[in-house]
Amino acid sequence: MTLQNDGATATDALIKDTTTQTFMKDVIEESKRQPVLVDFWAPWCGPCKQLTPILEKTVKAAKGKVRLVKMNIDEHPAVAGQLGIQSIPAVIAFVNGQPADGFMGAVPERQVTQFLERLTKGKLGDETKELLDAAEATLAEGDAAGAAQIYSEILAEEADNIPALGGLARAHVAAGSLDLAKETLARVPEAKKNDTAVAAARAAIDIAEQAATLGPMAELEQKVAANPLDHQARFDLALAFNAANRRLDAVDHLIEIVRKDRKWNEDGARKQLVQFFDAWGPTDEATIAGRKRLSSILFS
Repeated sequence: MTLQNDGATATDALIKDTTTQTFMKDVIEESKRQPVLVDFWAPWCGPCKQLTPILEKTVKAAKGKVRLVKMNIDEHPAVAGQLGIQSIPAVIAFVNGQPADGFMGAVPERQVTQFLERLTKGKLGDETKELLDAAEATLAEGDAAGAAQIYSEILAEEADNIPALGGLARAHVAAGSLDLAKETLARVPEAKKNDTAVAAARAAIDIAEQAATLGPMAELEQKVAANPLDHQARFDLALAFNAANRRLDAVDHLIEIVRKDRKWNEDGARKQLVQFFDAWGPTDEATIAGRKRLSSILFS
């Protein structure tokens, strides 16, 4: 499932104005393919000016499950008269060529969303969730470029989608583009800086910057083999394993430090594990395994 790359074209297809002459094509015929909302309004109507932007927003969020057609009843009064509409704003939903449901007045956004959910018989925004899930799976498979493309498609439609912004930043980290990752996180509003998706991306950036200062992995492995109690070498090796996407190996070494010396480097190994868990996400195999092993040490 993909979104259109041309956001303007997608919006034009979902929302349009109609006339008495085009009503049959725009509403009756189109409603045989999918539900069509008709927004009856007039330029002098204050509540109409409040409702129409809400209708447009919720229809866009429905991602093609429903269309919106706007009719100025001052210029085209015949259809409203035939439907018995005596006050505006009035919204009538057409399904299979017939009026199916409707409401009157400038209702709140949540009420409009609930109306569309009844009309489409499901939760709105499912397509976005499917795309986010697909992007996460693609990133987990090691295809950073593919994941970035999916996240970018979501953001083309919803520029303020926080999970997509966080995911795109993590995809840039995985591709080695830390500057792009930081630029992506800079687009997150201040009020959303502590969102889980943003925290995960921030952790991924921090870990990548740490890994950039490490020496060759082979040298770190030799140090640990020569002195199993060299916790700093083991800690650095865990960072190197994570950078190489060997997450379970990274967990092994940090758990070993916690087991041997919980207080080492002011609880540094446990703190690093927690940062890994934040960056990997709660459903990652290494996160689940690592949390179980860490709990067994801390609470046994």
